[in-house]
Amino acid sequence: MMNFRWKYNPTYLRIKYGCKQVLFPLLVFQFVRTVVFPTSFDVILLGLLAMLYVAISLEWL
Repeated sequence: MMNFRWKYNPTYLRIKYGCKQVLFPLLVFQFVRTVVFPTSFDVILLGLLAMLYVAISLEWL
């Protein structure tokens, strides 16, 4: 029998994909908010959320 080891901890993967599911609605909401009320804080927050979502999607985290 092969000795199989996980590449990542299953709990880590569950948290990571849970964050991905929560990030998309937050990203859409923040985009709409940035379009309606463009403040520098909203733009920075939108950029950070977008970078985090892309990092999770491309398996960088």
